[in-house]
Amino acid sequence: MDQSPVITFADIADAARIIAPAAIRTPLLENDALNERVGRRVLLKFEGAQRTGSFKFRGAYNRLARLDDRERAAGVVAWSSGNHAQGVAAAAKLLGMPATIVMPADAPAIKLANTRVLGAEIVTYDRHKESREEIATALSQERGAVLVPSFDDPFIIAGQGTTGLEILDQAAEAGADVSQILVCCGGGGLTAGIATAVKTRAPGIALYSVEPGDFDDTARSLASGRRETVSPDARSICDALMAPSPGAMTFPINQALLSGGLVVSDDQVRDAMRFAFSTLKLVVEPGGAVALAAILSGLAPSCEGASVVVMSGSNVDPATYAAIVGAAG
Repeated sequence: MDQSPVITFADIADAARIIAPAAIRTPLLENDALNERVGRRVLLKFEGAQRTGSFKFRGAYNRLARLDDRERAAGVVAWSSGNHAQGVAAAAKLLGMPATIVMPADAPAIKLANTRVLGAEIVTYDRHKESREEIATALSQERGAVLVPSFDDPFIIAGQGTTGLEILDQAAEAGADVSQILVCCGGGGLTAGIATAVKTRAPGIALYSVEPGDFDDTARSLASGRRETVSPDARSICDALMAPSPGAMTFPINQALLSGGLVVSDDQVRDAMRFAFSTLKLVVEPGGAVALAAILSGLAPSCEGASVVVMSGSNVDPATYAAIVGAAG
């Protein structure tokens, strides 16, 4: 059986070339108060500054830019709770193709609205009763459109991996000796992409996935050695990280390259969002704050060098955000 990984470092380097005209090189930030609280140097990779407010644009653009004229004319279909939706919609608009996105009816209103503004057609579904994959697959077959998965696709994973290339380059520019990287994890595409990039160039760096409590399928899968699933009754404020299980493509990569999986509670995420607002002066959505929550809560293993925290997105409804950051800690 072929056990070769679905992507290589060369794929990520090529993705960086493809997305360079459209994507933003997001900042790697440092804050004295955070360093003092954690007790070591911490660098924050802020993907909220990316197009559409999350890392998802990277993979979406890398995937869509590869389509030929016939495929572009037919358009694309994707499924997403909101960040991949906006990434695909934005990439499709830039590349001049139609996009249809299958989104949960209870997705944050701002994510639904922003996806529509970008010109995509939205088909809603009940995330607790219906399969987004089945709905999207049926639509793509009916329309002859290209299906764009949210994480289980080589071009998507490679595109997300460009985040890792930037982290290494920017950390070197900052004179930081990085020992560990904490990555927000849903289906595992961002984690797998970053891990592939980092472990190729700096194999001594430890990488950890971070998930919300009821959606800890990657952490449990790393422990058991097989792909675990979440309970149908699972709930979390981290709407961007509600994948039911690790990806068939992403999990083997993460199993081979990660040092472990960390899990945070929704309350720890809320605390991290408040810290990001009050101290870092950054807006972060719940799913984008889980890695920050892990290091603030003392869950990240101790290390000699600097820690990098990936803050994966900033798309959050104003009312939800106000309720969280305005609450007493």
